[in-house]
Amino acid sequence: MTSPSPTLPDDIAETVQCALAEDVGSGDLTAALMPESQTARAQVVTRQDAVLCGTAWFDEVFRQLDTRVRVAWKTSDSMAIRGGQTLCQIEGPARAILTGERTALNFLQTLSGVATRTHAYVDAVRGTKAVVLDTRKTVPGLRLAQKYAVRCGGGQNHRLGLYDGILIKENHIAAAGSVTAALSAAKTATQPNVLLEIEVENLAQLREALATGAKRILLDNFDLAGLRAAVNETRGRAQLEISGGVTLANVRALAETGVDFISIGDLTKNITAVDLSLRLDTN
Repeated sequence: MTSPSPTLPDDIAETVQCALAEDVGSGDLTAALMPESQTARAQVVTRQDAVLCGTAWFDEVFRQLDTRVRVAWKTSDSMAIRGGQTLCQIEGPARAILTGERTALNFLQTLSGVATRTHAYVDAVRGTKAVVLDTRKTVPGLRLAQKYAVRCGGGQNHRLGLYDGILIKENHIAAAGSVTAALSAAKTATQPNVLLEIEVENLAQLREALATGAKRILLDNFDLAGLRAAVNETRGRAQLEISGGVTLANVRALAETGVDFISIGDLTKNITAVDLSLRLDTN
């Protein structure tokens, strides 16, 4: 991957502060055994191939602990990394490096895991028109970080939260009384620049949504035959998104039905952290 990293979220300092408070608390009892004046050098090495993400969070950990710590990166977010590769060199007070090691690696491993997983899905649908999207199934407190990682992996973001888009789901439809009633209410209340999408569970609801003028429709748990029928029924009158039961094993077949978007909770929910190691230089 050679594309530049996407724009960083603006809550990095706050997120790192919370993580350090959780781990360090009133002080690192073990690191305090080191002489205050002792300095150290270290490096971070990856044990597996991956897509790197989270360098800004890593840097912020050490910035908050001790501004004398210096981190020199040999690569950057969104870049492919290979097993055995040295990712960065660290130099500074030994206490700060030892205290920050786990929190810094937690961010780097987790966000690289999201970026790597996303890249695998993006690769799987390459050549189709389907765009890989994330969902709101994120780790509490890491929403913006994980959505940044999705972008580093080549995916795109769905709405950030409940505040920046309308997604009318089955319970909203049930409360409103029908697809038509729910859509009509949403159209009246929604500004033109706000995402307005409705979820349908069958072709009858799809037809009703199209008749009411829906421009983006989420097809929930449709099988392949149902997806093809929905694409034929829609004939480009609305953008179609699919969700539910998406895996790396079936995402290609789903994309080949001709849908526009595939939203995948697996990108941020079922995280496998990338295997990274921070090694102190003993020379």
